[in-house]
Amino acid sequence: MNSGDAWVEGPQGERFWGRFGAAGLLVHDLGRGILLQHRADWSHFGGTWGLPGGARHEGESAVDGALREAHEEADVPPDAVRVLFESVLDLGFWSYTTVVTQAVRPFEARMADVESIELRWVPVEQVADLPLHPGFGASWPELRARLSGRAD
Repeated sequence: MNSGDAWVEGPQGERFWGRFGAAGLLVHDLGRGILLQHRADWSHFGGTWGLPGGARHEGESAVDGALREAHEEADVPPDAVRVLFESVLDLGFWSYTTVVTQAVRPFEARMADVESIELRWVPVEQVADLPLHPGFGASWPELRARLSGRAD
């Protein structure tokens, strides 16, 4: 598969990461909360908190891309999560898919590459208290509402 690691420029000059779109993995552990990534300062919106994720490869599904990226960045074992739903932001020329999962067994996330300052399990009710990546911050209220309606 061809890597999607490149910027896409929108009609207003805005830039988005991922030639074939991007995907992130929201992991909800019923006991610990949401796995968040404190983004490296050099990254896009560095210093903010968001989800492990990144550019999708050519032909890669959003679920496969989110699982791959979360494993590469945070050592999330793909067999430790169950997909609940997907939420898609489609801008026509670029898309971002949040793949929402629930942990089905405990695991310890660890910084597996240089894209994180820190990884942390954050209680659901405290997520919005952090300085969130703007895209994640805008989508969090709806994601939280949908997640709350699905909690087992």
